[in-house]
Amino acid sequence: MLTRLALPALVAALLAAGPAAAQMARTESAKEGTPSKVVPLSKADVQLSFAPVVKRAAPSVVNVYASHVDKRSSARTSAMEEFMRRFFGEPEGGRGPRGDRAQRSLGSGVLVDADGLVITNNHVIDNMNEVRIALADRREFEATIVMRDTRTDLAVLKLKDPPKGLVPMPFGDADALEVGDFVMAIGNPFGVGQTVTQGIVSALARTQVGSADYQYFIQTDAAINPGNSGGALVDLKGQLVGINTAIYSQSGGSHGIGFAIPVGMVKAVVDAAREGASVVRRPWLGARIQSVTPDIADSMGLDHPTGVLVASLQAKSPAEEAGLKRGDLILTVDGQEVADPEAFGYRFALKGVQGQTRFGILRGTTRQTVTVKLAPAPETRPRDALKVKTRSPFLGTTLVNTSPAMAEEMQVDFPADGVAVQAVDDNSVAARVGLQKGDLILAVNGVPVTTTKDLERVTRNSLNAWEITINRNGEVITSVVGG
Repeated sequence: MLTRLALPALVAALLAAGPAAAQMARTESAKEGTPSKVVPLSKADVQLSFAPVVKRAAPSVVNVYASHVDKRSSARTSAMEEFMRRFFGEPEGGRGPRGDRAQRSLGSGVLVDADGLVITNNHVIDNMNEVRIALADRREFEATIVMRDTRTDLAVLKLKDPPKGLVPMPFGDADALEVGDFVMAIGNPFGVGQTVTQGIVSALARTQVGSADYQYFIQTDAAINPGNSGGALVDLKGQLVGINTAIYSQSGGSHGIGFAIPVGMVKAVVDAAREGASVVRRPWLGARIQSVTPDIADSMGLDHPTGVLVASLQAKSPAEEAGLKRGDLILTVDGQEVADPEAFGYRFALKGVQGQTRFGILRGTTRQTVTVKLAPAPETRPRDALKVKTRSPFLGTTLVNTSPAMAEEMQVDFPADGVAVQAVDDNSVAARVGLQKGDLILAVNGVPVTTTKDLERVTRNSLNAWEITINRNGEVITSVVGG
């Protein structure tokens, strides 16, 4: 059995292999009864280098250069525009040789496939139509956008002509991370070139970040700055454990509070792209859940608030068919504890849309297990999207018929029959009126609205005044607006 006195000598013998090997040696020693993770025990421990891990991981991290180019021929460039260009310089974003207007974005990405698949943040390429990838050795390639997943703020790119010998980064296990573990962030901060920073896992399962629908982030104090978005968070085995996506900052620079999307969600998006899907399909529960307050926890005999409470069920949903009931407390998903609705949403979303999963629940004072079928939310009726162009308070909106699929897609509780606002154009009449994405249109001028065709009929004629009744987050609001 290894002892504390023997461990420093073993670590010294592994100096050439770096800290990852030392960590592995300590993990092996755990089988002998010693701790698997220990503080440095000698000068040799402190002098260990992260260089071997960086050499293993850095070739898999790329730079992402994205741009949105509006094609404008030089013949259409007005004399006044030419005058302004010559005497006052280019407008923001610049102009190409033919007068093209361009907006640009810079970020990072990670090679996850030898065929040239790259994962990055969706916000790096948001609204962009041209993407170039620069490898760690500075070779550049054009890339296509394979998938955008706005709900996770992830996107998948693919090199158009991938070279041989690409080094994909292996996926690690974010669930194995513990607070205090060493991690490294690799990316291209401020466009200065590939940079490695090192820190620890500061916290797990952070849910109040606000950069994606699925709030379940790894927090680290490894320096993350603008340009690091889409880069790799790496463990000491050189494996991907997260995609760096956001920082908490009042100045725009790193304050030691950075957030990464766990690799489990990254893998789900990459797998969907590999299968040729255009969107990530996620399982539908068909139940509304809520947080557990201290008062609820006390009334249920819990030591502390944990789990999610089933507040309501939809008819013929997987939740109802599994036998869940209003008031049940869901504590685990396939054995993984869920402390709040965000943690539940993350764990459930990773299960895919085939097979089944098991919930550990508390019903009254009895703990039991229920089996839930995994399936996508059904589109029970066509969405019949309507882009309103006639003069009315809805001018500038995109409206859709509601269904479980639309409710899941928009993350809003909708009834089976109704019309919802899917999008509102900036600076449109609807935006000035105050309509918002997710609003449910109940009636217009006293006429009930249940389909987009209903709304199209009642908005055909221009009026001096409109009475609109909507449901916004459960609150019914009636307003009268001018025509």
